[in-house]
Amino acid sequence: MARERWEKRSSFILAAIGSAIGLGNVWRFPYMAYSNGGGAFFIPYLIALITTGIPLVALEYYLGARHQLGPSEAYGKVKKNTNFIGWFALGVAGMITFYYAVVMGWAWNYLYHSIGVSWAGNEANFFNKTVLNISKGIYSFGGIEWAVVIGTLLTWIAIFLIIFKGIKVVGKVVNWTVGIPWLLILILIVRGIFLKGSAEGLEYYLHPDFSKLLNPGVWLAAYGQIFFSLSLGFGIMIAYSSYLKKDADINTNAWVVSFSNCATSFFAGFAVFSVLGYLAFTTDTAVSEVVSAGPGLAFVAYPTAIAKLPGGIIGQSAFGVMFFLMLLLLGIDSAFSLVEAIVTGLKDTFKFKREKVALAVCAAGFVIGLIYMTRAGLYWLDVVDHWMNWGLIIVGLMEAILIGWFYNTKKVAKDIDSTSAIKFGSLWVFSIKFLTPAVLAITIFMNIYKEIKGPYGDYPISALMIGGWMLLITIFFFSFYMQKRKKPDQPSFNFIRTIGWIIMYAGTVITFYLFYKIPTLWIPIIILVVSIIVGLIIKAIPKEEKAIE
Repeated sequence: MARERWEKRSSFILAAIGSAIGLGNVWRFPYMAYSNGGGAFFIPYLIALITTGIPLVALEYYLGARHQLGPSEAYGKVKKNTNFIGWFALGVAGMITFYYAVVMGWAWNYLYHSIGVSWAGNEANFFNKTVLNISKGIYSFGGIEWAVVIGTLLTWIAIFLIIFKGIKVVGKVVNWTVGIPWLLILILIVRGIFLKGSAEGLEYYLHPDFSKLLNPGVWLAAYGQIFFSLSLGFGIMIAYSSYLKKDADINTNAWVVSFSNCATSFFAGFAVFSVLGYLAFTTDTAVSEVVSAGPGLAFVAYPTAIAKLPGGIIGQSAFGVMFFLMLLLLGIDSAFSLVEAIVTGLKDTFKFKREKVALAVCAAGFVIGLIYMTRAGLYWLDVVDHWMNWGLIIVGLMEAILIGWFYNTKKVAKDIDSTSAIKFGSLWVFSIKFLTPAVLAITIFMNIYKEIKGPYGDYPISALMIGGWMLLITIFFFSFYMQKRKKPDQPSFNFIRTIGWIIMYAGTVITFYLFYKIPTLWIPIIILVVSIIVGLIIKAIPKEEKAIE
């Protein structure tokens, strides 16, 4: 059966842009720029984009387009027994989608309450009490919040309707789900810059503090932001590009998508900080007092400003509808691209029918996501989101090492350049082989140091284990299981191998639990011992006879 194809190149580009542009462009990037040198932050940000972001995007496009396969199979075409990287990426993508859809459920609620600006005068409590009815602790689940359930269900229904018929429908939908948010951002910018105090807000956003460029943390933040904002490590770009022709112009597509994403982040900052400047002006406080990031910006700070806008209830309602409609459309693009990556992976490996696998994934996603719809949902979302960021970095590192050190990098660069109007040449080779692995490895080690120094947030250790290490380890072993699993018509159960994997899994979980129970000095010793044991077990497990050519 012939593989599906994008109807036109612009459909692929818009879909890729829609996947990359998400909530982080609005609620993460502006705050990161503000806190890392303002206008000066754009220097390391652009350098990171050119030296790492675009080369990595091109790499993922190459894997999908050249091999005509999704992430679950494409890596194995590069080197035998490396499909686990693709399955790990899809596992992380799944975990993120489960809570990302719930955030969309919050946005649906705010879109509904924008009519009449129901939160006016009670902004913080409205989010925490009215929408989430948040409990006092992570284990105080309480009941299901049905308003969030309804919003999340609407999100999953929308995702299913967009992807179940295939790429051609996705290509039509993205014309609206990408175009409308851009238009809404423009309207919000124009309205925002004419508000009193907006100039001061933009000053906070854009004023350059060049001394920050001497701080290595600022550069790591720039590289990290580029990595997360381009939908790298999810398997999305591999899945989307697998529906391109083999001779697609990879480099040009990578440049267009990457710069469009970064430009959106930059201009979204104008929409955010102009309104925050107005909020600071009306409350007679400094802009630094009202600036926030993440859900606090989207669901508390910005609604607070909306409730104080001139124009009465009609003007405030209109502004609220535009803002939350923008969030919904930005989020839905990212959400259905995550699900599309999973569907493509399952479809390519097991030859499932698209409609059935799409329905199964969406139904499972809704059910698994119920934990985030409880009164403790925000706590669990925060914990899981923190650790899934680790997963994405790990995928990127494995991806770069695989191509950079276990494959002919110069051959890949030449192959990519041969069908592209823009040539990367030695820059691509240097980035994939040296720069990207170095940056991602440093980021991982710095994060490990932070975790050892002090556990994330004020959460119980057990919660961090369940929603953090244990979840990542589970995805890791799941990815190896899926790689070893043979086709449905070939029995693959092996008792000894299964017991071996269970022992490895349990041992690894216990090891990471000890991170929080033993002196720091013993940690590298334990990791070394466990690594040797695990390596010996893996060596003893029979390998598959046939390589993937």
